Amino acid sequence: MCRDMGREQREERGETILVSACLLGEKCKYSGESNYCQSVVDYLKITGAEIIPVCPEVLGGLRTPRTPAEIRDERVVTKDGRDVTEEYVRGAEETLQIAREKNCRRAVLKERSPSCGSGFIYDGTFSKKLIPGDGITVRLLKKAGICVYGENSLPKKAEP
Repeated sequence: MCRDMGREQREERGETILVSACLLGEKCKYSGESNYCQSVVDYLKITGAEIIPVCPEVLGGLRTPRTPAEIRDERVVTKDGRDVTEEYVRGAEETLQIAREKNCRRAVLKERSPSCGSGFIYDGTFSKKLIPGDGITVRLLKKAGICVYGENSLPKKAEP
């Protein structure tokens, strides 16, 4: 379970939060668009934290736009059948390195993504069916003790 720090602790520690760049409006989604999310922006303003935007797919060497990908049998495969697991792993490792360098304890990442999905991801059939699971980056971040939220699973109340 993730615990939110009080304001005094955030100010004292200079809290930083990793955030999926697409949720902040950066056009790095596979389609070349963004997943801008006003509720995430509003939440982040309340936290007073420094925001560290990341796109693990781009950090892993994938371009935008790109063919959609999903996790199938522990591999990340594009809709046209290419295995891009290596790029996703590289992007996850780069993201974790940034989190460590910036001392991030929390992340707000794009739900359902094969990289950033937390709790549920697509099943690998490109049919929009969700299954329990985490994306490649989320697995690595959680293993490192970083608390991960999706855009629809933010804490009910951010500390003022």
